[in-house]
Amino acid sequence: MASSDESRDNRVLTIPNLLSVLRLLGVPLFVWLLIGPRPDGFAVRDVWAIVVLAVGGITDWLDGKLARLLDQYSRLGALLDPAVDRLYILAALVALAVRDVIPWWGVALLVGRDLVLGVCVLVLRRRGYGPFVVTYLGKAATFLLLYAFPLLLAGLGSGWFSDICRPLGYAFAVWGTGLYLYTGALYTAEFVLALRHPVRPGAATGPAPSGG
Repeated sequence: MASSDESRDNRVLTIPNLLSVLRLLGVPLFVWLLIGPRPDGFAVRDVWAIVVLAVGGITDWLDGKLARLLDQYSRLGALLDPAVDRLYILAALVALAVRDVIPWWGVALLVGRDLVLGVCVLVLRRRGYGPFVVTYLGKAATFLLLYAFPLLLAGLGSGWFSDICRPLGYAFAVWGTGLYLYTGALYTAEFVLALRHPVRPGAATGPAPSGG
């Protein structure tokens, strides 16, 4: 019979998980608003795209808060939460590159970072390690990028508000990209160290923090 700790870890229907699924459903809507057919122009749909991204950011913060308050941690939540973050970042990067707001080489850097870490995860799983753990530093990099995207979208317009949002958006994007790549280098270093210390059977753990 499974222990109570194992039962909690294997839960699926929790409030934090439902919020993560809600965020996941917002990803295709976000992409469609940014690069879908636009007979009415860009402005209106850009505003709605910012709203979808803002709702995603609020529910991202809320699901972590509720997981702690309600003691509703789960393995699914540990995997789903950072995965949805990655999807939002990928969707925003591609959409903004399509609209010539950010360069494609910047997209390649950030996507390449996630691909490298994805390969690291697969290798470590084969060696008996559990999933990587979300850290505040990695989360900070994710939040900087997610804050940059709506500012960059708002900066596409004209007027004083767009003039304020534009430099702020690029500042968040530069800092977020730098921190994102820096944490990627740290996680890769932890991956190398983990390969030198194989996990004993029955003692699988997360080798390094790599949630953001």
